[in-house]
Amino acid sequence: VQNLIIKEVKINDGRLRYPIDKKEIIKVIGLKLKKIKRRSKFLLFFFNQNIVMLVHLGMTGKFFFLNEKNIKFKTSFYYNINDEKDRKHDRVEFFLSKNQKMIYNDVRKFGFIKFLNKKNLYNNFHLNDLGPEPIGKKFNFDYFKKKILGKHRVIKDLIMDQKIVSGIGNIYANEILFLSKVKPFRQAKSLKDFELKKIVKFTKNVLRNSIKVGGSSIKNFSSSDGKKDYFSNILMFMEKKVNFALIKIVIKKYLNL
Repeated sequence: VQNLIIKEVKINDGRLRYPIDKKEIIKVIGLKLKKIKRRSKFLLFFFNQNIVMLVHLGMTGKFFFLNEKNIKFKTSFYYNINDEKDRKHDRVEFFLSKNQKMIYNDVRKFGFIKFLNKKNLYNNFHLNDLGPEPIGKKFNFDYFKKKILGKHRVIKDLIMDQKIVSGIGNIYANEILFLSKVKPFRQAKSLKDFELKKIVKFTKNVLRNSIKVGGSSIKNFSSSDGKKDYFSNILMFMEKKVNFALIKIVIKKYLNL
């Protein structure tokens, strides 16, 4: 969709987590979509005239794309196309130049769409308090130690705190701490430097390797190329009976140790 122009917007159901502001959404009509970025769990659609569309997908939000031949494409691996079921959950349709279309679809309507000014983008309350990306350079030992120094909160709560580091949820927090050999209910102030270094290291390893093998989920989603959610099959913390030989093999293979 990059460099395409919004020709028309149709709101089928604007009752998302935050109701869609009709006065704001029509401002993108006639504008060119210059680029799309991500910050934490938010998608940022940058238009000319300093307008940014901020999207959170919630639990079930997704985008479909229809090309000039009306062929429909999905934009992520975790769902499949089913025209009959999809249509009743198509919330917003963006009609694009070259007879193409982008559709925001959301079954449970926990996602939302907002419009912001680019100049004040990162002062918005959704974005201004976010911690660094976990696989980025800014999330390192020195930063992590400084952020949790002397805190009485338990370590699992801290690594799931979006103000400290963005995007880590329950499954990954458990896996990171298990591999770091740190109990999730230990107070942060009790952790030694070598334990903090392991947490940072395994945060990056676990997330990078999860991305490689298709993410983790409670359900068995499949990607467009048949890739399943394999990471859930190697989650160490979920094993009731630990096979240490198997753990050694899996860690070497998937965590590049």
